Amino acid sequence: MNTVRIFDTTLRDGEQSPGASLNRAEKMEIARQLQSLGVNVIEAGFPITSNDDFEAVREISHELREATVCGLSRCVVKDVDRAGEALKGAPNPRIHVFCATSRIHREHKLKKAFDQIIEISVNSIQQARSYVDDVEFSPEDGSRTELNYLVDITAAAIEAGATTINIPDTVGYATPEEYGHIFKHVREQLPIVDDEGIVLSSHCHNDLGLAVANSLAAVMNGAKQVECTINGIGERAGNASLEEFVMALATRSDAYNLNTTIDTKKLYPTSRMVSRLTGLMVQRNKAIIGENAFAHEAGIHQDGYLKERTTYEIMDPKEVGLPDSKLVLGKHSGRHAFKDRITDLGYTIDADTIDRLFVRFKDLADRKKNVYDEDIEVLLETELDATNRVEMWKLINLQFTSGTNALPTASVTLEDESGHRITDASVGDGPIDAIYSTIQRVTNLSAELLEYNIRAVTGGKDAQGEVTVELRHHDVRVRGRGVSTDIVEASARAYLAAINRIRTMASKPDSRTQLLNEAESNNA
Repeated sequence: MNTVRIFDTTLRDGEQSPGASLNRAEKMEIARQLQSLGVNVIEAGFPITSNDDFEAVREISHELREATVCGLSRCVVKDVDRAGEALKGAPNPRIHVFCATSRIHREHKLKKAFDQIIEISVNSIQQARSYVDDVEFSPEDGSRTELNYLVDITAAAIEAGATTINIPDTVGYATPEEYGHIFKHVREQLPIVDDEGIVLSSHCHNDLGLAVANSLAAVMNGAKQVECTINGIGERAGNASLEEFVMALATRSDAYNLNTTIDTKKLYPTSRMVSRLTGLMVQRNKAIIGENAFAHEAGIHQDGYLKERTTYEIMDPKEVGLPDSKLVLGKHSGRHAFKDRITDLGYTIDADTIDRLFVRFKDLADRKKNVYDEDIEVLLETELDATNRVEMWKLINLQFTSGTNALPTASVTLEDESGHRITDASVGDGPIDAIYSTIQRVTNLSAELLEYNIRAVTGGKDAQGEVTVELRHHDVRVRGRGVSTDIVEASARAYLAAINRIRTMASKPDSRTQLLNEAESNNA
């Protein structure tokens, strides 16, 4: 079978999702996991946008030895220079340059003729080749670019030295039939693509929910690389989902006769890691790695599944890193069983972390009759999240009063980085509102609550509650997450996590917006 390269842009395009900003340590953690997963090319960031992005690309590209590490650049001289500097000395570097080509982008964004766009693109590719041998070029909004123009700029890019040509469906507008035809047409008009081993690549967005279908259409028509993200995160409705595309090829090998280098058993742990670090929850019914992807509740389904698993499952959950059954643990379980369960769930952690988790597990087991896999994962993710994130404020004590004829009041005690504790109280429309008002008073930081979501981690009246919030402070949007058997406490922890993230971002100002605007102005 032919192998399709997997180009993962979780750390670049995926990170652009509102509220999903990652710091360098978090990017590095995900990058290592992506290489372990078997990803061929990792787009680590957009070096010109900020010093943090530059350093992330530099550190990731110099540490990773198996995957190619890519830095994104617009067709602007200082963009390309910045990407080249970040990748200098890396073992497997790639510079990815792009320039808009569709009529709507030419007329309204760039305000340039097509001949000028070809000239700009060629110059940038040649400049990138002065830094690295591996250069990828993308005609932005390629799926809406006239086919004759697309062929012309592809030919010019190859002649200038690009070895990979990515034709993106930037706004998720194409249908599978249209998108597949684009790749077929380019190959027919430019035999050099096949003769010289030039790699055609797809990059699909999910605005119409067709990103994976379009990616499959592309590889069926000659694309040898697919650009995607873990959990399908990205701008607007997101990008093509890596796990969905990979498992479509694996499950329907009879139809596609294509494979990848991905270790599918690591898909679920990778998905959870990205969800934890970005704060973007995976929907319960998400294909492949959603909580309900291998769950059966309807009586007919249960009956069929118990008689023969394949009646209602087209994949074995173990193929994607999920255990095929739920192990129930309780307060009488020992450390060995607890550690084995974590290993079965696909995580590798050190002994000290196991010890800390086991104490918290015992505490939870005293409050819950049964501790399920989902409960253990939440314990693990909360511990790892606390290790990776700076806690400027810690929740020490929480008390509240509420009732039909009582004024909702909350008293909160927080501890700052120096160990100093502050207690304050507020009233509100309800206990949650009162708690959030008190936290704002103690931290001296006000923010607008945009979203408040609550769900039970497992079934049963003693289930842990998981709360996620999204706050806006000035123009910054952040997410926070909290878990507890007490939903009010979970709400307080989620809000405080978001406040801590705002404080962390404020202490390290990001020049992303300023630099993007400046580069865009120069390009125009």
